Amino acid sequence: MIDRIYLKDFLSFKEVEMELAKGLIVFTGPSGAGKSVLMQSILSLFAINDSKASLGEVSLVDSNIEDEVYDISKSDDIVIKQIKKDKVRFFLNAQTISKKNLNSFSKKLIKHLHLKDTSDFDSKKLITFLDSLCLKEYKEFKALKESFIKEYKELEKTRKELEKIKEDESKLEDLKEFAKFEIEKIQSINPQVDEFEELASLKKKLSQKEKIEEAIKSASPIFEYTNHVNNVLELLDEDSSFFDESINELNNIFEKFNDSLYELEELDIETVLDRLEKLSSLQKRFGSIDEAIAYKEEKQKELDSYENISFEKSQLEKNLKKLNESISILVNKISIFRKKSVVILEEKINHYLKYLYLSNAKITLNEKSLDNTGIDEVQFELNGVNLDTISSGEFNRLRLALLTSISEFEIVSNGILFLDEIDANLSGKESSAIATVLEKLSENYQIFAISHQPQLTSTADIHFLVDKKDGISTVKKLDDKSRVDEIARMISGADITEDAYTFAKNLLEKRD
Repeated sequence: MIDRIYLKDFLSFKEVEMELAKGLIVFTGPSGAGKSVLMQSILSLFAINDSKASLGEVSLVDSNIEDEVYDISKSDDIVIKQIKKDKVRFFLNAQTISKKNLNSFSKKLIKHLHLKDTSDFDSKKLITFLDSLCLKEYKEFKALKESFIKEYKELEKTRKELEKIKEDESKLEDLKEFAKFEIEKIQSINPQVDEFEELASLKKKLSQKEKIEEAIKSASPIFEYTNHVNNVLELLDEDSSFFDESINELNNIFEKFNDSLYELEELDIETVLDRLEKLSSLQKRFGSIDEAIAYKEEKQKELDSYENISFEKSQLEKNLKKLNESISILVNKISIFRKKSVVILEEKINHYLKYLYLSNAKITLNEKSLDNTGIDEVQFELNGVNLDTISSGEFNRLRLALLTSISEFEIVSNGILFLDEIDANLSGKESSAIATVLEKLSENYQIFAISHQPQLTSTADIHFLVDKKDGISTVKKLDDKSRVDEIARMISGADITEDAYTFAKNLLEKRD
């Protein structure tokens, strides 16, 4: 339970400190005083809501929680601290803890019930709870659920693959024709690696052929003077080998070019240019000849896969059938365990309905189309009537019975319940019924509630008044006399009548 709460600087509140005990703790006060703000700020200490306070601290005793990560045993006191500056930081027993991890930790201990949330009878939400109950009650359920999750994922994957193949199949001919067209377009050119560079070099030679021939012709007379040069070198008594080597090298270069002329003469310049143009178009589209060849091979693989599509489709259909058969067995086994958990939940709900002047809540599991939760859909009835046709008062009381029943399974004994405006817009009889249930629940849970009705307020073990003056909100723990005054105000308004005062005293005396 929470034995102390401290909050500083949150909206209209400057500072709040509350010493607490077990039982039912009720907050009352005029509209707009800040009751909901206070409740939300307390919840923010457990990372359930966004923080508004600059500083907050909550201490808990008898939590009955064990946590190896934070070195907490069942007998340990727990202190949670929250500091808000540039960002919000949380501490658990002086250890830094993230908001996400604190939220997960708090869920073992804290349950926030608010009647404005109308999703509690949602089938998927209830299936999730039933499964958590099955995991607690039946050891074999865990393996069943894990197998279902794994096989359902495989089923969805296989379905998508089969749908894609069927979609491809419907436009298969178009896909085949396109792949063939792309392959043939590249094959008609039949590009070779490095071919473009080689042809570009030939083109350059062809374009310079006449210029080179003319230049060689003009330079060739040099060979006629070779003997003259050698004679001079001989007379000078100089070695002529360097000159002979240079003349021989020059002659080799000229002859090499002349030899290549024979090859060039066999080439058709127009053919070379046409080939270069085709290769250039491939380069522009694909970036390089290598990439064009890779694209052709990719399209060939696609074409081969289209040819094999009938075989793949057949295999996927077989796999899908096999998975459906396997999952059918799993979901039927899961349903058996869920039906056992339904009985447990139903008994607990009807236990609380006795105190709420209602009875005969019935929960059934109907079969629906398979989805990621299985084949079960939860349906509620009250006295044989669908929930759509019961009164709002009956609906709210049934909902309270459901929420409190779920809370018993979801949080530890000695846990803490937060009830946000649980008795708003209810009749006196309905409010009395809810007060009876909460009084019963407070034997095992510490309960925080905002109340608008004198019946629930009068059953409180601790009563706080939330008030606002000059824009500043305050929280005050009420003594017996102040409680009578506040309950009388709730009955008759600001102008308290003698009858309201008498009724308030009677309510409190009846509790005693």
